[in-house]
Amino acid sequence: MRTDTVVKNEGVNALLKVLGKVDAERFVALMLREPFDYTEWQYGLFEDKSIEEICQRAMEYRRNLE
Repeated sequence: MRTDTVVKNEGVNALLKVLGKVDAERFVALMLREPFDYTEWQYGLFEDKSIEEICQRAMEYRRNLE
C-alpha cells in the first residue's frame, strides 16, 4: 500500500502530464471551490453506456497513449 504522500505526488504528476501546469492548477482550484463527491459522481458517469462501449473506449484510449 502506498503512502498518502506518494498518492498525492502521483496524482499531481498525472494532472501535470495530462493538463499542463496552468490547467492542473485550475483543476485543483475548481475542485477546492465546490463541494465534490467523487463516489457519487462516478456512479452516473457511465449509466448510459454498455460494458462493450466502455471497454471499447478504454481500449482506444490505451492505444492512443502508446
